[in-house]
Amino acid sequence: MRRRLVALGAALLVGSLLPAPASAQENGDRPQGATLRVGLQQQIDSLNPFLGYTLAATDIFRVIYPTLTTYSTEDFGVEPELAERWESTPDKLTWTFHIRPGVTWSDGQPVTARDAAYTYNRMMTDPAASTANGNFVENFDQVSAPDDSTLVIRTKTPQATMLAIDAPIVPEHVWSKVADVENFANDQMPVVGSGPYVLTGYRPEQDVTLTANPNFWRGAPKVAEVQFTQFKNSDAAVQALRKGDLDVVQKLTPAQFDALEGEADIKQVKGQGRRFYEMILNPGATNSENQPIGSGHPALTDVRVRQAIDLAIDRKALVDRVLGGYGQVGGGYLPPIFGDYHWTPPQPRGFDPAAANRQLDEAGYTRGPDGIRRTPQGEPLNFDFVLHGDEAADSQVGEFVKRWLADLGINVELQPVSDNQLNDRTTAGDFDMVISGWSANPDPDYVLRLQTCGARPTPDGNGTPDTLQCDPAYDDLYGKQLAEFDPAKRVDLVKQLQSRFYDQATGLVLYYANSLEAYRTDRYNGFTTQPAANGVITGQQGYWGYYGAEPTEEAINGSDGTNYTAVAWGLGGLVVVIVLVGVVVVVRRRATADDRE
Repeated sequence: MRRRLVALGAALLVGSLLPAPASAQENGDRPQGATLRVGLQQQIDSLNPFLGYTLAATDIFRVIYPTLTTYSTEDFGVEPELAERWESTPDKLTWTFHIRPGVTWSDGQPVTARDAAYTYNRMMTDPAASTANGNFVENFDQVSAPDDSTLVIRTKTPQATMLAIDAPIVPEHVWSKVADVENFANDQMPVVGSGPYVLTGYRPEQDVTLTANPNFWRGAPKVAEVQFTQFKNSDAAVQALRKGDLDVVQKLTPAQFDALEGEADIKQVKGQGRRFYEMILNPGATNSENQPIGSGHPALTDVRVRQAIDLAIDRKALVDRVLGGYGQVGGGYLPPIFGDYHWTPPQPRGFDPAAANRQLDEAGYTRGPDGIRRTPQGEPLNFDFVLHGDEAADSQVGEFVKRWLADLGINVELQPVSDNQLNDRTTAGDFDMVISGWSANPDPDYVLRLQTCGARPTPDGNGTPDTLQCDPAYDDLYGKQLAEFDPAKRVDLVKQLQSRFYDQATGLVLYYANSLEAYRTDRYNGFTTQPAANGVITGQQGYWGYYGAEPTEEAINGSDGTNYTAVAWGLGGLVVVIVLVGVVVVVRRRATADDRE
């Protein structure tokens, strides 16, 4: 969710320095030890764990708040976290989780089963509290805590995802005082948590500061402070890494990644990403009450049109020319990193513009005198294509798609907007085509549920839908996989779901990009990747990347008190562009909900 201006002609760039982040370490009271400085290239939609769902937000939540279980760094297998053990009744309807003793919140209060029960019950009864993670509790019938160490969850029907409840657990003694979750920013520092780090500083669209929790149950982190600095463009973040003003940079473009090869004291990390990158075609959006919403073009309600558009997309060209070869051609909904669940269409539609043109001709969408096709009712096929304004990949994909669809007689207007605007327009159905993408979890249920009728927004606009499709056949398969405990049978159902989604062509999965990162080896080593083979440091399913970081002597003792936030923004994070001559082309590229999670 992000914006950038590119000027054709002369421009004056004025850097702006910012004051140091407001945090618990003001007035020189910095923690002793190393500071891990991470470049952040995405907006944080909310610090409220009931509301925030972008990757930037969930990455922070995972190091602050506990979850019942977590995923191993080796292979994404389920591991105990706040719950040290669990069991279920033979009918799989009642689950008992035994809470780890001795875990405390950062304000000294004990973490108990009552906190978990409070969190889930709040999500079950308060619509706002279910915004980001409501799918986890939709099938819950009753949640209770008979005592401080025992959590009991009874479900309405068997639920195979009970060991993958990824919702952050919050302290009841803090959140019970919050009457209005929807409007609670959760930005009063320090924020009470129980993870390896505590949130101690935040300035919207500028920086986030986390301080090590010395009482974390696994042991205090080796890094005293993690500081996320937001950059308005990735080039500035890479420059800061080269100068030694950042320690880790994520979301590198292929060109930036290649340019860092052989750089002194910099190590490149190429991992298989857990994101899919898709183009959504508005299928005729409705809300949860089946009321039409949004501004989608009526032609896109026709599956033949959507499939014809898919036939015009050259996915290999996108991987080669947008990703520089750092990725895989898209097909199924779940990325290859999740091997068991990944599905490849046995007969992919492929890149076939001639077939696409024939299909549109046969469906009655004929070309007018201007070469633009019309619906049978005479409405021209003019589509708006909403993109992330600060994402280079979105801009490139948009230009390719515009050119390819022009060959079909479809006119495309590119509309780059901010991340938050893109997400708002997606939820409102205010688009014809829009770029999206989600980071999938090891258990696929979260993203699979995004395509159900139940994921559509409420009449008041709440919800986190993806394509806004409502397909009873898909919903039936979704319910079956949720209730299936046999791993092989569930895998088969998940693949059937992906096949059905592919046939409907509401979301065209274009590619799965590799995760490209880099870090300073003169300041840090020992980063834990997830999974162990071909894994990543940032954006993990857990806190391992930051918790496992090991500072060098340079990182611990070499700090000169530099205000890294000011340095980073001065290097180009905040840029004022004054156009002197020429035409300004707005290419505000979008980050997805990598954006979204």
